[in-house]
Amino acid sequence: MCHASWAHRRPHGYSHFHGFFSQPQPHGWEGSMPPWSDEGFGAGGGFGVRRPLRFLAHKLELDEKQVVQLARILDELKTERAQVAVDDRRSLADFADALAGEHFDSAKATAAGDRRVESSKRLRDTLIRLLGEFHAMLNPEQRARLAHLIRTGILAV
Repeated sequence: MCHASWAHRRPHGYSHFHGFFSQPQPHGWEGSMPPWSDEGFGAGGGFGVRRPLRFLAHKLELDEKQVVQLARILDELKTERAQVAVDDRRSLADFADALAGEHFDSAKATAAGDRRVESSKRLRDTLIRLLGEFHAMLNPEQRARLAHLIRTGILAV
């Protein structure tokens, strides 16, 4: 199925940039761009920087210096989200190991849960810090536009 035939099925107001600040989602493309599309988050469903960067640069009318700063912010966020995904896979493996034995290993399950909580806290802290940096680089009009994009659901934080 080509992108053009798929695009008309997106819900009204849906943007393929929705969710770039949100938690990593399970694989599958229901409600998002198909994995083979080069639009949005890149081929294979990865979190690409090029399209969200281009979208925000256009919508917020960013200058060159702001685009460079935003690219760094998005790259750092991408890296942190990838680490959260790794931590989540490790936690799932530990939960499975805790259940696999003759007796439930509550210590292993607790450690897996703690890893998940710490990973979420680290992502939260990174997101808040990066949003602060994003805020600092924008002028008041750009901040108002960004807030509007978030309020209307075009961007999710």
